[in-house]
Amino acid sequence: MKPFKEALTKALEGRIDSRLVGLLPSGFQAVGDIAILNLRKELFDKGEMIGRSMLVLYPNLKTVCVKLDGVKGIERAPSLEKVAGDGTETIHRENGCLYKLDVTKVMFSKGNTLERGRLAGVVGKGEVVADMFAGVGYFSIPIAKAHVKKVYAIEINPSAFEYLEQNIELNNLKNVEPFCCDNRKAPEKLAHVADRVLMGYLPGTDKFLDPAFWFLKPSGGVIHFHNVYRDSELWNKPIKILEDAGRRHGMKLKILNKHIVKQYAPRMQHVVIDAEFRR
Repeated sequence: MKPFKEALTKALEGRIDSRLVGLLPSGFQAVGDIAILNLRKELFDKGEMIGRSMLVLYPNLKTVCVKLDGVKGIERAPSLEKVAGDGTETIHRENGCLYKLDVTKVMFSKGNTLERGRLAGVVGKGEVVADMFAGVGYFSIPIAKAHVKKVYAIEINPSAFEYLEQNIELNNLKNVEPFCCDNRKAPEKLAHVADRVLMGYLPGTDKFLDPAFWFLKPSGGVIHFHNVYRDSELWNKPIKILEDAGRRHGMKLKILNKHIVKQYAPRMQHVVIDAEFRR
């Protein structure tokens, strides 16, 4: 039994049916001082009891939330319920960056931590970057700290955009310009300005590929393409999608890097491809 599950089982001893003990979670995701739990449906009515026990076990936590569903819609709104503690706003620290957010209003994936760090090491100092799905600044903040010339951070969710603006200030950044809009209807000033375009959105990233080329400089650049694919589809399907997109825009594809970021579901992977397009 994993340490967390063992400690939680002991804390709940005598207060939960022994038949449910095996269904207790083996871990949790911590975003700042907030714990996010995946609970089996059989345990939903025990959520408050489990949450209160966790606050005793982990004094550094202020709140426990339970996932009800995944993120929803183009705005990537999370579906969480607070079961114990006070407040759902926190400041999460990662890779030297600060992210202020409300976990019930905007998503934050701890599974992308390494990818955020990797990307900050890939960008060039003089580059202009367009982040098509900026959220609260997941990628924009660390990339801006890597001393790129400019980051245009685009976010459609008003709640996420509000935190994006706060996080730009919180991290003392002067080279990030945020826009609250659908990236397919971005201001004309953003046309053909970017050396690099970030597509940190999934699933269904394909339908945003053509707009991504609108941000690239006329000579081309790099698109960081995230999406979800079945194991059996790797890597032929995403590469063909990128090749076809390049042809539509009169550009040739060169794969600079491709790797799995994390498992998305059984036999399905969240992947990223660093795709360079040139005329």
